[in-house]
Amino acid sequence: MSVRKDYEDYWKYLGEEATFLEKYRDLDILKRLKNVSRLCGMEYASSHAYNFAFSISRYEHSLATAKLVYKCSKDKSATLAALFHDIATPVFSHVIDYMNRDYLLQESTEKKTYEILNKSPEVKRLLQSDNVDIADVINFKKYSIVDLPRPCLCADRIDNIISDGMTWLNVLSFQDAKEILDDIVIYSNENGALEMGFSSENTALYVKYINDEINKLMHTKKDNYMMLLLANIVKRCIDIGVVDYDELYQIDEPTMVKIIESAISGDGVLHDLWYSFRTIETFPDIDIPNIKDRCVNPLVVGKRLCR
Repeated sequence: MSVRKDYEDYWKYLGEEATFLEKYRDLDILKRLKNVSRLCGMEYASSHAYNFAFSISRYEHSLATAKLVYKCSKDKSATLAALFHDIATPVFSHVIDYMNRDYLLQESTEKKTYEILNKSPEVKRLLQSDNVDIADVINFKKYSIVDLPRPCLCADRIDNIISDGMTWLNVLSFQDAKEILDDIVIYSNENGALEMGFSSENTALYVKYINDEINKLMHTKKDNYMMLLLANIVKRCIDIGVVDYDELYQIDEPTMVKIIESAISGDGVLHDLWYSFRTIETFPDIDIPNIKDRCVNPLVVGKRLCR
């Protein structure tokens, strides 16, 4: 059974090597992510829908991903790209992709990354102090160890698997996470890109198992119903004018919840949607959208686990 301390120990174990990251941690655009969770706002959902062990913020995930990149590569530009890779995450994260009907890629919200970073004089000043060009940070997908298409593994994906294994599956311990980290090796994959893989088949099989179990949960009718329900709640808030779309990238989740709860007394539709989201006990039989399939096929000693 996972506890919050397991995650905190894992987070610390990623290392203190990337000391240059310390000066970025108090940037306002990053601090907002302390109150934007990885769990897409489902901590606010009915207890009949989810039973998370604890919550992890996008801020913690961003720093963990950056630390993992630096631990494995010592590449400062790639590390900073990893740090800012979720900077354009709106409230409730992928719920907004659902609202945008981007079920398959779930990348519609990433378009604001350039705008958010380019508007920050503090980011530009800090990058200049590290001799890093902002253009090398904005497009995090240029660094294969930060982001790669599935079924490949990358730092973002490995941290997500470990985090979900702790919070949602509630089976991954710090010792499990440590063993995964200790087994990571950077290989050149079949396309010539650098990719995080493992030296042990047992580690690769375990990571694939955790990922596959999470993928099953994300394809359930219950989870998709709740994601769509919260997407409809946010859309209703936009339709009645209590929040606009751009604000979703500027406020945090506790603020958004306050906006919803302040508006429900004046809007019956929003009231009913929010009440259902918070208290629902049985879940309707819905058609699941064509959502992202989160499959992975890790490298083991440079070769795909499954061929």
